Amino acid sequence: MLYHLFTYLDREFDLFGAGVFQYISFRAGMATLVSLLIAMIFGGRLIKVLQRKQVGESIRDLGLEGQMQKKGTPTMGGLIILMAILVPVLLFARLDNIYIQLMLFSTVWLGTIGFLDDYIKVFKKNKEGLAGRFKILGQVGLGLIVGLTLYFNEDVVVRQYLFSDGSTSAVNASGRFLDVHSMITTIPFRKNNELDYCNLFAFAGPLFQNWSCYLYIPFVILVITAVSNGANLTDGIDGLAAGTSAIIGTTLAIFTYVSGNTIFADYLDIMFIPNSGELAIFCLAFVGACVGFLWYNTYPAQVFMGDTGSLAIGGIIAVLALIVRKELLIPILCGIFLVESLSVMLQVSYFKYTRKKYGEGRRIFQMSPLHHHYQKLGYHESKIVGRFWIVGIMLAILTLATLKLR
Repeated sequence: MLYHLFTYLDREFDLFGAGVFQYISFRAGMATLVSLLIAMIFGGRLIKVLQRKQVGESIRDLGLEGQMQKKGTPTMGGLIILMAILVPVLLFARLDNIYIQLMLFSTVWLGTIGFLDDYIKVFKKNKEGLAGRFKILGQVGLGLIVGLTLYFNEDVVVRQYLFSDGSTSAVNASGRFLDVHSMITTIPFRKNNELDYCNLFAFAGPLFQNWSCYLYIPFVILVITAVSNGANLTDGIDGLAAGTSAIIGTTLAIFTYVSGNTIFADYLDIMFIPNSGELAIFCLAFVGACVGFLWYNTYPAQVFMGDTGSLAIGGIIAVLALIVRKELLIPILCGIFLVESLSVMLQVSYFKYTRKKYGEGRRIFQMSPLHHHYQKLGYHESKIVGRFWIVGIMLAILTLATLKLR
């Protein structure tokens, strides 16, 4: 809103200082600051409201040290994160940008699903919350909308460079160029790192080549569902999901900024995606919201984010990666989410297999998700969170290295 207001004032009245709102770096910095302030100020007030309404977390005794001390801690704190993202983005981002519109929609969509889940758990006294099939249906619905938008919307373009021999490239700044709607993505650790979803099965003939384009939409659904659920599983001990998400969000902020800046894209020899630089504002508002939430969520937590926050932050990360064509880097960048999800799948699968084969279920880990395994081994949750953050930073650095390491 402020971008459009000050752009008008600068154009019509030449207002002193109004032109600074043209700079993404300025607006991203302001969005970060405002999101931090909102999370810290609004967060404290929301916690008091939740305490008055006795919106406490019901704890199932899993035999973990210090677990029962958390009983009654306010949940639904994801509202803090959502507010701290939406307000700065609405204030400082260009609201006519298709990518910003898509991110706002994704945030509200998954935030609403998570809120319904928490509401049923807290106010309806149903520990199961929203039925799992409805959660999955909501995630699939978002994936379908995001996939169709990225596939069909003509404002979703990449810059293609044209050469004298008729060939094209998205990562070479020589020759004439066109901004074209394309399903090209980036393959990590590969020199000629362009992959066109519509050419996946070109070797099988034109019929399969045409159908391969439509595989993009199921793939988007898979990515959004997997990352959203991965973040949900990671949200099990104080500060783990919010801190890990802040690290991932910072990495994505760098990707969005360089991918949307023709100079940096040229220098780094990466795909230039027009108008995607605006997403740096969203990313840094997201980071500010997560860091501000940590003010109340680090051990011992004064509030839990609940599904209101965890489903939303996972979906946000997935959609951001898809927009900047870095979805194939998700297994590295979101490695913490990945191992948490894998630990659950391996534990459940192995337990069912051994029960069927030996008559009793056996376990790989003492408990899943993985962070609970380390709690069972006697590690304090603060140490577990700190070490997971360190691993998350290492994975983020490796992800950023793919800008040149190929």
